[in-house]
Amino acid sequence: MKKNGTDRPKDAWLKYDETGLGKIEVFCEGYKRFITNCKTERECAEAIVATAEKKGFRNLMTCESLKPGDRVYYQMMGKAVALFVIGSKPLSEGMNILGAHIDSPRLDVKQNPLYEDNGMALLDTHYYGGVKKYQWVTLPMAIHGVVVKKDGTTVRIAIGEKPDDPVFGVSDLLIHLAADQLTKKAATAVEGEDLDVTFASRPLSGEEKDAVKANALRLLKEQYDITAEDFLSAELEIVPAGAARDYGLDRSMIAGYGQDDRVCAYPSAEALFGIRKTARTLVCLLVDKEEIGSVGATGMHSRFFENCVAEVADRLGQYSELTVRRALQNSYMLSSDVSAAFDPLYASAFEKKNTAFFGRGLVFNKYTGSRGKRESNDANPEYMALLRRILDDAGVSYQTAELGKVDQGGGGTIAYIMANYGMNVIDSGVAVLSMHAPWEITSKVDIYEAYLGYVAFLKGIQ
Repeated sequence: MKKNGTDRPKDAWLKYDETGLGKIEVFCEGYKRFITNCKTERECAEAIVATAEKKGFRNLMTCESLKPGDRVYYQMMGKAVALFVIGSKPLSEGMNILGAHIDSPRLDVKQNPLYEDNGMALLDTHYYGGVKKYQWVTLPMAIHGVVVKKDGTTVRIAIGEKPDDPVFGVSDLLIHLAADQLTKKAATAVEGEDLDVTFASRPLSGEEKDAVKANALRLLKEQYDITAEDFLSAELEIVPAGAARDYGLDRSMIAGYGQDDRVCAYPSAEALFGIRKTARTLVCLLVDKEEIGSVGATGMHSRFFENCVAEVADRLGQYSELTVRRALQNSYMLSSDVSAAFDPLYASAFEKKNTAFFGRGLVFNKYTGSRGKRESNDANPEYMALLRRILDDAGVSYQTAELGKVDQGGGGTIAYIMANYGMNVIDSGVAVLSMHAPWEITSKVDIYEAYLGYVAFLKGIQ
């Protein structure tokens, strides 16, 4: 693989020999396993922590002190994780941070969901994040999540992934009777309140009222020891069933659910796992709730990361409020989030000079936002110049992009939230085709280039 940035081919695939191509495949097989097994933020956090512990990371809250070279993690409510590799420099000199989110668009089961209507038992849902509602019908779906009972017992749910599991789904109106539906705009062809999941249809013998619902409740009690009241304290997500798959005749792409933003979260964590000695403290920050505005205790708007940095400073014997403020302000961050891949079928939505293309590597978005860069972090050119030098020296393929044409739409990330601390932040991630659809598409070489870019970033600013 060529190392000189000026010799880098436009298409990243072309710089790899057979050995390099093999490394891409090995890395992407690990990624496919991750997104196949981790379809909720809880599952992602649990898997990342389990891997971290195998690699020598300890729970920060069990550590009385820290020293350079220590590897620790902090988990917030089981849905957000911060991983640290402690550097030899004082924390006040700043950190190198990779930040991604592990929540994805889906259907959430409501608190009083189960009802019967004319011999069908259904689950009432509320969609989560930005979705095209019509994309979520007539697909095999799985139910993932937890049910917490009054005695504190947690029942884990994952139905629809094993070959002999049942699957679920949202029905659609047959074409023969859809004359009125087909005259509606796409945004209203399927209403949010109509995204209810077909759950069961067999009645319980001897029941005269809501016999199908009664049978479903019987099965839930027998198989999971769950009652109807337990839905009040449940967190159940309806997600596409099935494993991530190679996509395309050449197997150059991956189709899978939740790649926004797990396609950045996985290489971010893997990049950190491979580093043991560092001058600056290194961080991989994986958060929740980005798809609905980064709100809540596990979202980036909360102060859990700031509190976590304070805990690290305390264990290092360096704590003061000023130390924490300096540590955050003097940090560099890659807000590792996805970008829109150019789609030739919808070329009019993109501006080709400033668009991300499959196969051209890690994507930098100097700004995201919408309506005149609102709610974006407009990164400094000095920071971008530093990153260019680091990536060129490491031979990493990268590109710059905007999220579609001006006034066509837009989107946001966690970048502007972290920039509030005064640190240098820029969005960088992987281009995704069919973003926010139940099945999203990515390029294998872009995923691997993102991993190499994240490693170069962590090591390159010391």
